[in-house]
Amino acid sequence: VQLQASGGGLVQAGGSLRLSCGASGRTFSLYTMGWFRQSLGKEREFVAVISWGGSTRYADAVNGRFTISRDNGKNTVYLQMNSLKPEDTAVYYCAAGNGAGASSYDYTYWGQGTLVTVSS
Repeated sequence: VQLQASGGGLVQAGGSLRLSCGASGRTFSLYTMGWFRQSLGKEREFVAVISWGGSTRYADAVNGRFTISRDNGKNTVYLQMNSLKPEDTAVYYCAAGNGAGASSYDYTYWGQGTLVTVSS
């Protein structure tokens, strides 16, 4: 599976962005898909995950502001980010894995990352 993340950019605090992650391969619908982020000087952290069946889970820091969704027909997973804060500034990565959860070790395939910058 090859993953391609897009949609990052510069936005003011309080604004919104939608990230997309397109996947190659016919088995996309069978994978759990996750979003992670890494800001300068920090470790990569979990943001959100969606199972093949559509169950979702969020990090406390983004719960209520971010929404993960998937379109299996388009082999794409999305991350809608609302009410963005400067502390959301990071490189965002999408990932795919089997039975994956909130740990980056659960994921086998990773996209290249897309930069989100939130100005105050």
